[in-house]
Amino acid sequence: MNKRPLIVITNDDGYNAKGFKELISVMRKLGDVLAISSDQPMSGMSHAVTIQTPLRVTQIVDEPGFQEFRSNGTPVDMVKLAKHSLLDRVPDLIVSGINHGSNASINIIYSGTMGAVLEAAIDGIPAIGFSLCDYPADADFGHAHEFIELISRKILADGLPKGIGLNVNIPKISDEPIKGIKVVRQAEARWVEDFEERTDPFRRKYYWMGGHFVNGDVREDTDEKALQDNYVSVVPVQIDFTAHNYVDKLKF
Repeated sequence: MNKRPLIVITNDDGYNAKGFKELISVMRKLGDVLAISSDQPMSGMSHAVTIQTPLRVTQIVDEPGFQEFRSNGTPVDMVKLAKHSLLDRVPDLIVSGINHGSNASINIIYSGTMGAVLEAAIDGIPAIGFSLCDYPADADFGHAHEFIELISRKILADGLPKGIGLNVNIPKISDEPIKGIKVVRQAEARWVEDFEERTDPFRRKYYWMGGHFVNGDVREDTDEKALQDNYVSVVPVQIDFTAHNYVDKLKF
């Protein structure tokens, strides 16, 4: 008998995030779904794992073809819990998101959304991170559904090489329809931080981090350029951090 694909969904904005609910609604059309997210937002957690406190899991929904859980862990914890404790077989696809805000360019380094994707890639499980370039809690995700479904169906059919995942960013809704999908590279951009020194009611100093995004990469083949031109950007990313072009040049 042919089984429906088994899809795991997680995110880093918490189990109540609108983007998480939207991703569940799309994935339920494609297969059986196990959704698991954190009790609270986990943005900026990157590849963090919980090793000093117990992980607790609560089931919210249990119905044919759909289970939903919440936990106190990080997005990477969610993938590990799903693989090792909540499933009886390897999932066909792991998706993360839909993140509220861009994870293009250097944001992948900090992103809990993409931490979950790279965790899946370690085990050779096809994985995709979806992000919408719009931050409000009530952002409009409707225009993103067709692209999420199209990309997910392709990866379910074709798979991905071990160690590789996809970082997908979608422009926010506008009067201009999205032009299509571009497979591009990560722009060489970065955040420039500043720290505001403040004083609490007990006269103790503390710091509040802010900053601004700087993209000095003006080349045409980047995710930032694709998004600027109103395309969905797709960047294949990998767990191998080795600077291969420098291995033979570094001498001691």
